[in-house]
Amino acid sequence: MENNSICVPKASPIPLPELEAYLAPYAPLFRREPTRRSLERYITGLLTDLRHKTCDTIADAVAGTSVERLQHLLTDADWQAEALDEQRVRRLVQASPRGGVLILDDTGLPKQGKRSVGVARQYSGTLGKVGNCQVVVSAEYAADDLASSTPLHWPVTARLYLPERWANDPERRRKAGVPEEQAFQTKPEIALELVDQARNWQVPFEFVVSDAGYGDNPGFLEGLEERQVRYVCGVGSDFGVRLPHQVQASESASLPEYQGKGRPRLPRPAALYKAEKISQGLRQEAWQTITWREGSKGPLCKQFAAVRVHRAAGNAGQGQSVNHSRIMTGPEGWLLAERPVPGEQGDCKWYYSNLPADTPLERLVALAHARWMKEQFYQQAKGECGLRDYQGRRWDGFHRHLALAMLAHSFLVQHRMAASEPAEGAFFPLCRRADVAGSPPAGAHLVARGPCAVAHSHQPDQSPVPSPELTKQY
Repeated sequence: MENNSICVPKASPIPLPELEAYLAPYAPLFRREPTRRSLERYITGLLTDLRHKTCDTIADAVAGTSVERLQHLLTDADWQAEALDEQRVRRLVQASPRGGVLILDDTGLPKQGKRSVGVARQYSGTLGKVGNCQVVVSAEYAADDLASSTPLHWPVTARLYLPERWANDPERRRKAGVPEEQAFQTKPEIALELVDQARNWQVPFEFVVSDAGYGDNPGFLEGLEERQVRYVCGVGSDFGVRLPHQVQASESASLPEYQGKGRPRLPRPAALYKAEKISQGLRQEAWQTITWREGSKGPLCKQFAAVRVHRAAGNAGQGQSVNHSRIMTGPEGWLLAERPVPGEQGDCKWYYSNLPADTPLERLVALAHARWMKEQFYQQAKGECGLRDYQGRRWDGFHRHLALAMLAHSFLVQHRMAASEPAEGAFFPLCRRADVAGSPPAGAHLVARGPCAVAHSHQPDQSPVPSPELTKQY
């Protein structure tokens, strides 16, 4: 019987010169020559156009290696994923402008079975629903060139989220090789550790951006404030806030003299409002139509309004005592509201920021919408660099694969940016950044100063919400 099978030629055993030069600085992290060879072969495989990039498929498509050698690289070889991340990041930092943005996010990696480390039925943004998957929390650096459609951005590091039922199961931990010191952490707690790691590696960021999965967590925002990091984070419609003038009035209210019986009376907190209620009460003139950048289908444009508020939680009028542990009033910041342009469809969104009171509205909007670069990284890293294709079950192998996928993606970033190298020889083009405070750039509308200020350039002293519309609280 005639054999009609097709033999697919393998990639050359000779390393691509550009890739070999790119990997040379990392060679000292891999002590043995066979391991360094496996590194080059694995990265070559991740950069091929294979539909799935596993040890099996890479060994079939790339000459000069085997499944056993590639698996050894991910499991038993002597090297550390964190050390590889750090060296890669420090090299990228040398060619990246200061004052950038650190974007924090997580993504789901669909996974069948129950034995792969961290796999569980949990919400995945990739699936858009609860499904069997692993979830990775990661940090991305982006240059402050937010109006550009091709800004410089690259991955910093990533870490697997270990669900609580995994963290509390000694047998599953043992089989998956989860380190003993690895306790359960929420995603916001992991994200704060990634912020610390980025700082330790001298990533040149000035702002943190995240979605509501992090912004709705008071501990996360407090952690950023303790680190003196400026941020713009998505929040939900029920995000709690208090109005500055009401907070001031509450704090200055006089209390009756203590009579020596029972507990002394404490000042009652100002009224608590939902973010949605604040935005619904804004006058029409408070909203401005802003285009923040060009998208693949044309200008990206919505209507925005910003109000000075205090992030807050707890309402003493809802059965809680004045000194209840859940009652909190944070520092003053911006509540940024977003809605579709009249005549268009879309969802309303909200963001909270601790940027100064003289920040231009356009600046708040640009930072709030910087997250698209993180989504682009996930798409490219999964589709072009095999981020989603690890088939092992162990903690160390999973994080080694993440580090190698980010190393491959950073090669693509470096290769792309080298193609646009400016004449003076700088590796990356300098990115223009707007001032955070002070005089706004030409054409920008300055957010009004003062209590209850809103982003409106013509009537800066108006109240953000007619008082009758703020009588219904929660």
